[in-house]
Amino acid sequence: MAYTNFNEIKTDLNDKMSKALDVFKKDLSGLRTGRASINLLDNIMVMAYGAPTPINQVASLSTPDARTISISVWDKSVAGAVEKAIRDSDLGLNPASDGTLIRITLPTLTEERRKELVKVANGYCEQAKVSIRNVRRDGMDGVKALEKDKIISEDERKANEDEIQKITDKFIADVDEHLKTKQSEIMSIS
Repeated sequence: MAYTNFNEIKTDLNDKMSKALDVFKKDLSGLRTGRASINLLDNIMVMAYGAPTPINQVASLSTPDARTISISVWDKSVAGAVEKAIRDSDLGLNPASDGTLIRITLPTLTEERRKELVKVANGYCEQAKVSIRNVRRDGMDGVKALEKDKIISEDERKANEDEIQKITDKFIADVDEHLKTKQSEIMSIS
């Protein structure tokens, strides 16, 4: 993308880095901690009406207590598909169906499983950081192009590059903070 000024670059950087952070937070929300969360089912797609459909578009989700997720399916003909989608997911959940009401009781996490989840969270963190750094690189290239096109001076380029680095550092710190919070959630005994 050809930029005409540094403000365009800054806006683009903030937008793209925010999206990378949002994806990271969504990935983390799908990791199971000691508490039941409807976010755990966010990535589950149900074969309903001939098309893969997000589970929250065919049922109401709730957490009646700390270890249970309750799924109230709106259309009884889809209940079996919802149960199958949950069972086939890589979450290791075993749903129990009672007509249109499906309950999932989460087993307690073993120490080994907790450590695996922390490793997965670290992998998500690294992916987010790589995405943010790629956006930074694009921003730096944009600033160099502005200098090359004589839109800004060398001093302005250096100042802009410093600002891009500060923006990057802020987003990386946000990623690290979210990871730290998720790690303590996963490792806390409940």
